[in-house]
This record gives sequence, C-alpha cells and structure tokens, in this order.
Amino acid sequence: MTQASRTVLAALLLAAGVIAIVPAIAQFAPEPPDNAATPDAPKGKKNVPAARVGPDVNGTWSGELTQVGSTTPYKFEIGVTRLETKYPDLDCAGKLTRIGQSKSYVFFVEVITKGQVDKGGRCPDGTITVARSADKLAVGWFGSVKENTIVAYGTLAKK
Repeated sequence: MTQASRTVLAALLLAAGVIAIVPAIAQFAPEPPDNAATPDAPKGKKNVPAARVGPDVNGTWSGELTQVGSTTPYKFEIGVTRLETKYPDLDCAGKLTRIGQSKSYVFFVEVITKGQVDKGGRCPDGTITVARSADKLAVGWFGSVKENTIVAYGTLAKK
C-alpha cells in the first residue's frame, strides 16, 4: 500500500468516526447545572429545577418478586420515598439511588446494605425499574453474580 493510499484510508476512517460520533453527541447535550443562571434571568437569579417527569411512585410498596428460572417467589418491599428495599425472605436490605425517569418508568440503582452476596449473603447489587399502573407498581430487577445474569419481576401494592 502506498503512502497516498494510507493517507486516504486514514482520512476516510477519521471521517467515518466523526460521522458516527456527532449524532450520538447531539442526542446527549449536557444540561446546565441546577445553580446556573439562565441567559435571560437577572444576575444572581438561579434556575428553578424542572419538575420530575414520570409516574408517581412515591410511598411504600410490597408484594412478591419471581426470579426467572425459579418457581418460588420471595417477599419484596420498596420504599421509594425513603429510597430503600427489603427482602424479608432473603434477609437482605438495600439503598436506592434514583438515576432517571421517563414518561412511564422510574429507574434506580440498588446497593445491598444487608445480606450482600460478596459477604456470604444472598443478595447482589442490581438495577430496578418501576412503572405505575393504576394502584399497582410493576417492578423489574436486573443484576449479575459471578457471570450469572439474574432477572426478577413482580407486581406490588401500596402499603
């Protein structure tokens, strides 16, 4: 391959990379910090954070989760207002961090604080997605332990 061919190939690869990256970057433009003033706002005035979009899932919900591949459901409680989870049958508990929401769903990361699998317990950290449907809360849980994917799901009622 000649030097000119290598230069043309490098330019084409660079252009293809830019073409692929630019639309992706445009989709995720950074949001201004909550304390940033808007261009139209008087100096010293701060933005008011936008209201959260998504379903109203606040409160404490309880019911059972079924793990894919298992026939025995286990009790589960999620306190969205307190950002905590409890698994009474598994002797586990966790803390939630709300990471986002859409029009229909709210997404959390769960860190197990009692009964951690890496400390001899039965519960790994995971992610939780919830969706409100009338007076019920649909829950999907996803995590992994030592190369094993774990998925659980259930429908909860408000306590």
